[in-house]
Amino acid sequence: MGSTDYQFRTVWRVAGTPEEVAAVLGDASALPRWWPSVYLSVEPVAGGAEPGPGIARPARLHTKGWLPYTLRWTLTPTEPVTSRGFALTAAGDLNGTGRWTFEPDGPETVITYDWHVSTAKPLLRRLSWLLKPVFAANHRWAMARGQESLALELRRRRAAAGITAPGPVPPPPPPTFAWLQWGG
Repeated sequence: MGSTDYQFRTVWRVAGTPEEVAAVLGDASALPRWWPSVYLSVEPVAGGAEPGPGIARPARLHTKGWLPYTLRWTLTPTEPVTSRGFALTAAGDLNGTGRWTFEPDGPETVITYDWHVSTAKPLLRRLSWLLKPVFAANHRWAMARGQESLALELRRRRAAAGITAPGPVPPPPPPTFAWLQWGG
């Protein structure tokens, strides 16, 4: 694996069914609302070839982690979103593949995300040989915020549907260095 290549496996456990998890994670357009610490904006990609049956259109993403830089990349689903998971490709500042897998475990779902990417952003490519552990820690921070934000979103949806007792659900964690959200 080269200095600009990264392989991550993240495992989450949240209260909810695989169907509920798929409904949240499979809707890229809603990512900035429920996972704002990482997803700053999402823009659907118009035109181009029609995706396969049940596969969502690609989306342009503007993302960040804890560190004060942002990434722009296109998420392209390569499989339909199901209660078992889905796969995607990334192209732009990050290039590679990802796979979400959902497994029921009683009242919870175990979510596994395998992410294999290479950095293309010049800043990351130039510094990766030195700061790879820092960039990996940034990814782990982002994914921890994702688990926290997903759990909150599932609570919010369950309360709105009357599945659980209504009550206040705190907002998801905001982005760090919000004042530094320049185009970079």
